[in-house]
Amino acid sequence: MSSVNTAIQLITREQATGQATAAAAGSTCSPALARGPWDFDAAEARAGVPAYGPGASAADAAPASTPRQGQLPEEYRLATDAELDTRIRAAKAALGDRAVILGHFYQRDEVVEYADFVGDSFQLANAALTRPEAEAIIFCGVHFMAETADILSGPEQAVILPNLAAGCSMADMADVDSVTECWEQLEELFGTEPDADGRVPVIPVTYMNSSAALKGFCGEHGGIVCTSSNAATVLEWAFERGQRVLFFPDQHLGRNTAKAMGVPLEQMPLWNPRQDLGGNDEQVLLDSRVILWHGFCSVHKRFTVAQIEKARAEYPGVRVIVHPECPMPVVDAADAAGSTDFIRKAIAAATEPTVFAVGTEINLVNRLAAENPQHTIFCLDPVICPCSTMYRIHPGYLAWVLEALVRGEVVNRITVADDVAAPARIALERMLAARP
Repeated sequence: MSSVNTAIQLITREQATGQATAAAAGSTCSPALARGPWDFDAAEARAGVPAYGPGASAADAAPASTPRQGQLPEEYRLATDAELDTRIRAAKAALGDRAVILGHFYQRDEVVEYADFVGDSFQLANAALTRPEAEAIIFCGVHFMAETADILSGPEQAVILPNLAAGCSMADMADVDSVTECWEQLEELFGTEPDADGRVPVIPVTYMNSSAALKGFCGEHGGIVCTSSNAATVLEWAFERGQRVLFFPDQHLGRNTAKAMGVPLEQMPLWNPRQDLGGNDEQVLLDSRVILWHGFCSVHKRFTVAQIEKARAEYPGVRVIVHPECPMPVVDAADAAGSTDFIRKAIAAATEPTVFAVGTEINLVNRLAAENPQHTIFCLDPVICPCSTMYRIHPGYLAWVLEALVRGEVVNRITVADDVAAPARIALERMLAARP
């Protein structure tokens, strides 16, 4: 099976020439996906305004503080795939154990093939801990993941993000200033005194997909970080200590997890940071159990109940598995919902040939299909629309940062200030202890 990038290139080329073949069947959400990410680095530099680039987050507004990538040197932009492959492998060999490459599940295959570890953000942060001898950790993921790796890694280790423009639109939907303002409004409404059982009025919970500053906020305010794998365990931890939870930035993970735990929807108001009291009246908030931030993942927002119905009509007996970042109606209509690791294990556990319709990022779905040819595995969304920011990392950037390391230069280093890293580490350690 060809990679997602290969399919995008073929579809875009044949659409441009007015041809249509079986090999290029399908469509993409943007023909710009076929271009090199450096085109968007240059466009943002000219415009002076950051953007997420083509893909699922193209329509999301990037805040002015979004990191931007300088122009990749021409030799990497013009290099062929074969030339980049030779240079990456030579640099890896020269560096040996001095460098470790981490590749997220959602990365393009052309990057993942060079990774020493492949996993989700939490798995990769833990993987980095197994290589304390590595001077450099090259994180082929997005910005918040590199921040977490820097927090958990040794002080002498350099964490490198090959393309600084690889951010996360969901993570950017909750910033520390907005969350602090929300917190102050909630403290004014709820007070700060614990109840008769010793539970404080509210506990902050941030999803792993958030900035280091928000992880630090949780550490400072008695809160915790969660992953999609342990969200229910974390909410149980929080309910033992608090009367209610402020959950950010992903409303869907929070709603789906709390609903499965028996929390009524009417006790899960949505907080819009652009409105006073989040757009709620005081009594709604006083009656709440989980206050959900108005954030979402643009990749998982693309999945719909209509797509599930179509899959069931075309493949009777299909097993539909989706990520809990999908909207609640999609999760309710699926056969199962869980983290990327849950999805992978569910497919691996199928002993008989099975048809799986999967609702998560297309690069992972495509890879699962290639790794499990005994099954029929396809993405619920028929349109090829990868994570915009993951797609900003290309082998050209990986070759650039690796060859810089060979020369003794560290480029694109991600560092978290000590005053943020210390409380963030507390919230992350609480997460590590909350095993499902």
